[in-house]
Amino acid sequence: MEAQGSPGGGPADAPTAVLRPRPDPASAVPWGMRVAAEAGWRLLVLAGTVWVLMRIISSVQLLVLSFTSALLITALLQPTVARLTRHRVPRGLATALTAALGFVIMGLIGWFVTWQVMENIDDLSDQVQDGIDELRRWLLDSPFHVTENQINDIAGNLREAISDNTDTITTAGLEGVTVIVEALTGILLTIFSTLFLLYDGKRIWQWSLKLVPAAARPGVSAAGPRAWRTLTAYVRGTVIVALIDAIFIGLGIYFLDVPMAVPLAVFIFLFAFIPLVGAVVSGALAVVVALVTQGVFTAVMTLVVVLAVQQIEGHILQPFILGRAVRVHPLAVVLSVAAGGMIAGIGGAVVAVPLVAVTNTVVGSLRAYAQDRPYGDEEPHGRGARSGGGARSGGDAG
Repeated sequence: MEAQGSPGGGPADAPTAVLRPRPDPASAVPWGMRVAAEAGWRLLVLAGTVWVLMRIISSVQLLVLSFTSALLITALLQPTVARLTRHRVPRGLATALTAALGFVIMGLIGWFVTWQVMENIDDLSDQVQDGIDELRRWLLDSPFHVTENQINDIAGNLREAISDNTDTITTAGLEGVTVIVEALTGILLTIFSTLFLLYDGKRIWQWSLKLVPAAARPGVSAAGPRAWRTLTAYVRGTVIVALIDAIFIGLGIYFLDVPMAVPLAVFIFLFAFIPLVGAVVSGALAVVVALVTQGVFTAVMTLVVVLAVQQIEGHILQPFILGRAVRVHPLAVVLSVAAGGMIAGIGGAVVAVPLVAVTNTVVGSLRAYAQDRPYGDEEPHGRGARSGGGARSGGDAG
């Protein structure tokens, strides 16, 4: 059979290649890479948001620390206000009495510590010098083979470092005036914030809820009380644990005849508000004072007392007092304290753990709310939104 020619009389046309359309570039990317890219840009947005938030907090650090301190103090004092109002005391008077008593007690503690330190500073200086001499003799007679020249070299290096940094020390002293002014400003902000939170905290919370989008308002409204219960449980439990630490360690170092036992006990109480790290710092301070004033044996006995009390507190008292309301992993505690200290110093270290505990509670509450809510339960739009929105508003107000 002969091949038919083309209409023009030429040879038969060659078979034409069928061009397949190119696939969509998105579908050509492997699924794992697409998932990684989707997660990656969201993580970048989240990291950028956190970075911007940290910059904002750093610029208004004094305001943030003052308000956070006011929240912690309010969590401690609010039950007293509630108890007074249940006994027919006007809320304004109950707030004023509770706040005045709380701040007077805090002021007396600060005054007492300062007075004790100033009263004992001269005797402590002499005892420290005697302790240094005793430590020097012990090093010379120790099996570490420390020589007199090595000790003199260390002392000379310390004197040289102090003389070389005289300008820095002077500058720090001048900057201390600014620090005092900022501290006074922060104290005033904390006092005023505490007064308003004690007196009008519920109304402030209801106003804050109005800033949340209506679709997310029920979940946030449910998470708020849980977060507040977590914060109050943390503050009350920490105060009780700090008191137990201060009393028993203070009694131990008092009977060991360590100087300034009462101020050291107060420092132990204050440092207990920095979990894990504060206990180590305050215990080390007590051991160092015992070492330089009373010798190695007293220092070892002080260390035994500190470790015994802290072990009982960490394994028995904290789980019993704090219960399940505050559950934060020790690694999260250490990292949050370190991050808070780097961002805002001692104040940041104090507020870091309660902030993490509250955040953990809020995230858990919102996640539980999202799981319990049916997927079809969308916020209605248009005309139906009016009736539905009214029902939600009524539930929020209740």
